Amino acid sequence: MPGSATPSSTGAADVAPTNGPRAVAIVGPYGTGKSTLFDALLEAAGGSPRRNAARKAGTETRLAHCSHLGDAWSLLDCPGSVEFSHEAACALAVADIAVVVCDPDPARALAAAQLLRALDEAKLPHIVFINRIDTLGGRVRDTLAALQAHSTAPLVLRQVPIRTPGSDGADAVTGYVDVVSERAYRYRRGQESELIQLPAEMRDRESEAREALLEVLADHDDALLEKLLEDEQPSTSEVFARLRADLADDAVVEVLLGAAEHGNGIRRLWKALRHDTPSAATTALRRGIPVAGEPLAQVFKTIHAGHAGRVSLARIWRGTLRDGATVTVNGGPGQRIGGIHRMPLGEPAKAAEATAGELVGLGRLDAVTTGATLGENGAAITLPWPAPPAPVYALAVTTAARGDDVKLSGALQRLAEEDPSITVLQDPETGETVLRGQGEIHLNAALDRLARSSGLKLATARPAVAYRETIRGTVQQHARLKRQTGGHGQFADVKITIAPRARGEGFLFIDKVVGGAVPRQYIPAVGEAAEEAAKKGPLGHPCVDIAVTLLDGGFHSVDSSDMAFRTATRMAMQEGLAAADPVLLEPIDHVAVTVPNSFTPNAQRLLTGRRGRLLGYGEHPGWPGWDDVEALVPAAELHDLIIELRSQTQGLGHYRHHFDHLAEAPTRR
Repeated sequence: MPGSATPSSTGAADVAPTNGPRAVAIVGPYGTGKSTLFDALLEAAGGSPRRNAARKAGTETRLAHCSHLGDAWSLLDCPGSVEFSHEAACALAVADIAVVVCDPDPARALAAAQLLRALDEAKLPHIVFINRIDTLGGRVRDTLAALQAHSTAPLVLRQVPIRTPGSDGADAVTGYVDVVSERAYRYRRGQESELIQLPAEMRDRESEAREALLEVLADHDDALLEKLLEDEQPSTSEVFARLRADLADDAVVEVLLGAAEHGNGIRRLWKALRHDTPSAATTALRRGIPVAGEPLAQVFKTIHAGHAGRVSLARIWRGTLRDGATVTVNGGPGQRIGGIHRMPLGEPAKAAEATAGELVGLGRLDAVTTGATLGENGAAITLPWPAPPAPVYALAVTTAARGDDVKLSGALQRLAEEDPSITVLQDPETGETVLRGQGEIHLNAALDRLARSSGLKLATARPAVAYRETIRGTVQQHARLKRQTGGHGQFADVKITIAPRARGEGFLFIDKVVGGAVPRQYIPAVGEAAEEAAKKGPLGHPCVDIAVTLLDGGFHSVDSSDMAFRTATRMAMQEGLAAADPVLLEPIDHVAVTVPNSFTPNAQRLLTGRRGRLLGYGEHPGWPGWDDVEALVPAAELHDLIIELRSQTQGLGHYRHHFDHLAEAPTRR
């Protein structure tokens, strides 16, 4: 990278054109040290020293603004748990570049597989930062090879670790050689790395890594390829320029090393970000957003901030938004911005306006949801947004006090607005309020937030399964209603047959009355009452797939009525269904589990252990090394399936499901 060198830099110049505010999403598997890296980057940019106290697992994206060497930056610290993957996806949708934090242990590379593939599919430029390099036990090339197995774009190693024997005889990583500048540096805790002479024993390894880098870059540059074929070494500036162009196109992924806890490699990462991160305008164009036009923004997160009200975190894609301006929402009705907030080093501060490239909080946009496009002066445009994943875990939620039901409903609605991967369902059959999401941790974290913000005392339980019932036998049932209470009485006489139908055929009413035994005006009431009575069978669940035939009956010219025939029909249905060999039906879902193929046997055993009937398995489309295992599984067995699946697949397995059919439930003993 062109520019002036200092004794503590990489040797490339640190003079880069200002690209306006840019956004970096820091992502990676849980436990790799993302939040530590986030804090270290802020500290290196002039923030307060980090606290090394234990941090709870992140469940929400953190946003902070900072300035580094005169450039404005927004940093997004994204949750690492797979249960909060949509939270991370929303942050990535407004980022110019991603930093993927990985563990140096090759055995843990699989944890980054889905993230690396998703970034390649989105064509989002990204850098891999191998954190905790001081704990590297094997060879960094083994870690690189393990990560490459899950990346479509080639990974290129930018640094080779320097190892020094420690007092205990074991080698320790104490610095690195920059493959492009061919300069060596020694780590200094909390400071810039120190330029040192390239160790003689490192020359062969550095040359090997540089050759591998150049071969990858030459795949996209005929001039560079020609030089290599003629054994001519390209200049450092040529290599930097090619690397920057390929990274912006997501044609390559550069890999840097460091230890965020000790501040090692942080300034080198900042340098790479400064030179290689595309501008907001470049990112907008790549996503089909014209740079010219009225101000345009997109909401990537919604927060209910207590007394401050609703805050919409948004990326300004073009133009300037001012406090008090009226914006259209997805080209629809306008709303007035009630405050603009920046987050210098993570602390909120009011601003009069926000310009293209910035990520800011916009206040009081009550009708704006996550993913909404905000325009000005009538701009009618809706930008694409990642769809939330289908729910895989659910809890029935109740309040301790019955009078709090209305308050709970409003609180759950706000929760779903904050997190689109949560859905709220009011089950009309069971009367339960059901919260659905991505796992036990996901929903418990959401409910903890809800309880703190609303003061409600909540209880949760496993949601009820939507059982049905049907009958095996055919019965003929007679019922007569005869009541005399003074004045007009009630009289109706019905004779019906109740018979089973094939699964899925539903309810059928047949009229076979002859000779006017039941007057025509009362027959619809008999059919409606029979269908209504079937909604609760003798086992307590809706009775399905039955045919009710009205054969005969009787009436009274004065005392018969719709009401009387309805009552008589319900009597006949209640007695007849109980006598027709009722049987419980359970819903069966079609389940497709996606796992790395090394875990395919685990998935098969898990499904069959939950009364599943395997349908087969095959390669997941577009994901070499991953399988889809399909099965028919009772819905009653799916409640905690995701918990056990993740437990048996290092957190990588996931599944999709939909209702397939009803089947007889096993007899309970």
